[in-house]
Amino acid sequence: MTSPIPPVPPVSLDAERLAALRAALPALGAGIYLNAGTSGPLPAETAAAMDQIAQYELAVGRGHIDGFIEFLQRLEEARAAVAALLTLDVDDIAITHATTDGMNLGIHGIDWRAGDKAVTTRMEHPGGTGPLYVQRDRAGIDIDFLDIGDGGDHDRILTAFDAAIDARTKAVVISHVLWSTGAVMPVRAIADIAHARGALVVVDGAQSAGAIRTDVLALGADVYAIPGQKWLLGPEGTGAVAVPSHVRDRLKPSVAGYYTFERIDSAGVAVPWRSGRKFEGSSFHRPSVVGLARSVGWLSMFVGLDWIYERGARMAALAHDRLAAIPGVTVITPRQHMATLVSFRIAGWTPQEACDELGARVFAVTRTLALVDALRISVGFFTSEDELERFAGAVELLAAHTPATIPPRRTLNLLGQG
Repeated sequence: MTSPIPPVPPVSLDAERLAALRAALPALGAGIYLNAGTSGPLPAETAAAMDQIAQYELAVGRGHIDGFIEFLQRLEEARAAVAALLTLDVDDIAITHATTDGMNLGIHGIDWRAGDKAVTTRMEHPGGTGPLYVQRDRAGIDIDFLDIGDGGDHDRILTAFDAAIDARTKAVVISHVLWSTGAVMPVRAIADIAHARGALVVVDGAQSAGAIRTDVLALGADVYAIPGQKWLLGPEGTGAVAVPSHVRDRLKPSVAGYYTFERIDSAGVAVPWRSGRKFEGSSFHRPSVVGLARSVGWLSMFVGLDWIYERGARMAALAHDRLAAIPGVTVITPRQHMATLVSFRIAGWTPQEACDELGARVFAVTRTLALVDALRISVGFFTSEDELERFAGAVELLAAHTPATIPPRRTLNLLGQG
C-alpha cells in the first residue's frame, strides 16, 4: 500500500500533520464536517483505489475466475485490517454490508424459544432493536427495555442490568457508544453480569470502531458489529462483524445465501467453516471492499490509531465544554463518559431549525436526533480548533436569538441577475 502521507511524529509537528491529513480528505473543504457518526469523509487514496478496481471491471469485466480469486484476497485484506483494529484474530472477522447485518447475524443466530428474554435499553439504535422485534413476533421472546437516562450514570446502568438479566435471558443487546447521547457504556461490567447468567452479549459498535480504542475480547463482547462508512472513513455498504472463537458454535448463520462450508472433502461432503467467515455473505461490491481495506489501512498505518484516539477525544471534549459554556445551550452528552459524539439543544430552536441555520451560516454538516430531541455533532481527529470555534460562535448567535429575531444572513447580489 502506498500513501502520499508519511508517518509524522505526533506531538511536535501536530499542526503540520493535521494540515497534511486534512488535505487528503477533500470533503473537509466543503464545510465544517461534523457528521462522521453518519458517514465520514472519504480519503482521496481510498477513492483512487476504488476507481482503479471499477475501471478494471469496466474494461476487463467481472466474469473471469481469476478476477474472483483475486477478489478473495482483497476480502482477506479487509478482514485483516479490521481484525487489527478490533484487536482480534483474522479468523474472528466476517465482512458484511453494514452494522445492521452484523446485529442481525448475532441476534438471529441465537436459538430462541418462546419465553426466552432479551435485555436492551431504550436508547438503542433500530439496528439493534429491529431484530429483537422480529424474534418477539416470530419466536415469542420477551424484550426488557431498560431506562438508563443519558447513559452517564454507570452505577444506575449496572443496577438496572443486574436486576433485569435472569435465567431466561438469552442475549443482552447494547451499544458501545450510544448513538443518541454519545455516552460510552460500561460494556465489560454488563458482559460480566450477562456471562455469569449464561447470556450472550451482542454489541453495536457503530459509534466506537475507529473513534475510540476497541478491544473486543477485553470488552467481553460475544458479537461486535461495525460499519465501514462512519469513523473508519470507508465506502457505504460495508461493515464487519466480530465473532470470537469461543462463541461461534453457539450461533448459526441465519440468512439464506450465506456461505456455510469451507470446502468439499474427498467424499464430496461439505466441511463447515470453523472461522467467523461462516457468517460472511456474498455478492459484495468489489470496489467497496477494496475501499474498506484501504481506509482502515490508511488510518492504522499512515495516520496512527493512537493519535486518532487521543486527538479525537481531545477535540470532542473541547467541543463539549465550549458548547456547555454558552447560555441557552444544554449539552446532554455526559462529560465523564463521552467518546466523540456531542448532542445538545439550543433554547428556542427545534433541532431541525438549528441544523438548517448552522448549515447555511457556517456550512456545518450536522444531524438531528428525534429520540432525544437534540442536534448531534461528530468530532474527529480531522476536526480543527478553528472549525470548532466558528461552529460554537454560530451556536452562540443562535442561542442569543430565536428563529424570528436572528439577524439575516449575508447575501451576495450579482450584477445583471435582476
